[in-house]
Amino acid sequence: MKRSESLFLPLLFLLALLLAAAFGFSVLIGDLPLTAGQVAEVLRARMGGAPPSDAVAEAVIWQVRIPRALTAASVGAALSCCGAVFQGLLLNPLAEPYTLGVASGAALGAALSIAFGLGVVTPLAFAGSLLSLGLVWLLGRRTDFIEPTRLILAGVIVSSILSAGITLLQVLAGQQVAAIVLWLLGSFTRADWAMARLTFLASLLALFLGLSRHRELDIVASGGKAASFGVDEERLRLFLLAGASLVTAAIVSGCGVIGFVGLVVPHLIRMILGPSHGRLLLLSWVGGAALMLGADLVARLLGELPIGVVTALVGGPIFCVLLWRRC
Repeated sequence: MKRSESLFLPLLFLLALLLAAAFGFSVLIGDLPLTAGQVAEVLRARMGGAPPSDAVAEAVIWQVRIPRALTAASVGAALSCCGAVFQGLLLNPLAEPYTLGVASGAALGAALSIAFGLGVVTPLAFAGSLLSLGLVWLLGRRTDFIEPTRLILAGVIVSSILSAGITLLQVLAGQQVAAIVLWLLGSFTRADWAMARLTFLASLLALFLGLSRHRELDIVASGGKAASFGVDEERLRLFLLAGASLVTAAIVSGCGVIGFVGLVVPHLIRMILGPSHGRLLLLSWVGGAALMLGADLVARLLGELPIGVVTALVGGPIFCVLLWRRC
């Protein structure tokens, strides 16, 4: 048995254990300390349809902490899976879910809504991300051929232009500039059951997209001629990159820009188990969920720091160490 195969189940079990522990702490810890008994009582009352004995605890657990924990875990899982897909298809270890300008487009849409008081942050953010993605595809395609390097360069150019637009809006926003900055740094403070369902479905879609084509991903990521193995490389790139970008757009439009998770988690898993995308995607899904839950817990304990700040402070040094070891 290969080393990667022998480590898969133990690593999956370890990550699942970390995920469960992070979820439990996320529900128990906060401004209102709760016990495991209180959580169990609220869950029993909810499943049995009986009124809870502690209405305050029930509101905190069911309406605030569980939806927020589910949202955070789902966002981490989705971004990690999308990161693994982007890195494999674009043949670039620095690729991440925001490579094609999705984050910049969403940020510009949200900044427009906040600066002019339109009150439609999420719809405008999603529309902005789609428009940005369409522009990148238009610039990155050359006739019917999709070049990974050309796509990445198009994403960098479009992101730079949109970032300039965001900066201009911040200058013109006046008192709303703080709200724009906070949104850009990402947050789960607005998480509710609707957002939890949306992000969870997005994470499942990201996992399904990758696993449904994991063998073709392995062939393309190897750098060989995919056509000789019967793989339509251009159609595969179009299908997976578009799907992963749409998942990322849904995530960013609801929670803001949260970096490094989709970059670091697939790297760590790949270093341990190798490049096989079947195992990589599943472990990235679980590992990304656990990492994001842990980061959100730290953000809450430090006074509701923006989640993007925490992931950057944690993920940045980790990625620097990975680069140093690989050089």
